[in-house]
Amino acid sequence: MAVTRRTSRDIRSESRLDVLHALLAAGEASRGDLAASTGLSNATVATVVSDLLEGGIVTEARRTGGRIGRPTTRLRLNGSRGRIVGVDVAETYVRATVFDSALDELASAEVATDEREDEHDYVADAIVSALDLALEQSTLEGAPATRDDVLGVGISLPGGMQRRAEVAVVVPNAPWLHVDLLRERIGLPMVVDNPLKAIATAELWFGEGRRHKSMITVNLGTGVGAGIVLEGTILRGAQNGAGEWGHSLLALDGRRCRCGRSGCVEAYVGAAGIQQTLAAIAPDHPLAAVPMQREFIGAFAAALEAPAHPALTETLELTARYLGSAIADLCAIVNPEMITLTGWTAWALGDHLVPAVRRRVLEEAPGDSASDLAIEVSTVRGNSVATGIATIALERFLGDVGLVTTRVPTAI
Repeated sequence: MAVTRRTSRDIRSESRLDVLHALLAAGEASRGDLAASTGLSNATVATVVSDLLEGGIVTEARRTGGRIGRPTTRLRLNGSRGRIVGVDVAETYVRATVFDSALDELASAEVATDEREDEHDYVADAIVSALDLALEQSTLEGAPATRDDVLGVGISLPGGMQRRAEVAVVVPNAPWLHVDLLRERIGLPMVVDNPLKAIATAELWFGEGRRHKSMITVNLGTGVGAGIVLEGTILRGAQNGAGEWGHSLLALDGRRCRCGRSGCVEAYVGAAGIQQTLAAIAPDHPLAAVPMQREFIGAFAAALEAPAHPALTETLELTARYLGSAIADLCAIVNPEMITLTGWTAWALGDHLVPAVRRRVLEEAPGDSASDLAIEVSTVRGNSVATGIATIALERFLGDVGLVTTRVPTAI
């Protein structure tokens, strides 16, 4: 197999990304600050900053200094360069979030969808409606943003894990087959990726990825998956399907999963799986009959704050056991430095789950694969899928204008 060699252009591209990451973390920084935080030389930082200033990606914020020596120029990302939109297409909604070009959130809009509808036009209509509604709610220099202000749109579409003979388990699977339809309907620079890559990107830019080179972000909600980062690079796999850990085997001949298999991780630690655990322990408990998953998880979390019913405590303990055992397998395979939990289930139950999950991982992980592992609830809040996919769209834009040549997502 041929080894791809990094060129001087690639190295410069990586340096630009390093500087952008550092600026994003700091808000404002001098060239000296950027050299210290990135480990790049002062000369390299000066060259990179010059490139980014010329491209309008970075701007001079202000000058500081005393009576002695030259004033220091503080730099920041240029939020006025344009707008980036991240679109999270999920089972029951499409949410579009507008960011400025410094990746600060400006506005968002959500369109409810029927998970039983999988026609291409139906999903495309929802995406376009959410995009236009979000743009109407955002402003650029005091006026509503328009499509002309948009530098790029990122759309997160879950991949298809269901078997061909099964009913589709997620609405958004259909548009993968007709991306040209989306491009035509949206009419803007566009990139498509899946939610696991989006949450991993969000963690890289805004969370623990700024401090750890090898890490995993576990998404807990209706679905379950893992965004995997190895040596600072998102693991994608041959068909961009890496990270579908929720459909790996936890229990032989176990519960039926919505993907068509039996015994998947998702069938035990997805929201529906947690409710199924409660129903098996206490069939008559009122929470076992709550029809909506988010409502169930919210009520479960609230009930845990008071002296909890024994059935809820047992459900939490079993869920932590399932999740810890499944994470132990990830440790054996990937050996990460850090694991973060994200998604609405993680935000609701994470503080209750994490201590027991840590203990289970240490018990189950082979050898020393988890001895130094940190497990925390992600600090990236809000819609991390929309944030991540918008960041991928920004990376795509940087590639289009020639500032980044590495780690640029494939244009779709």
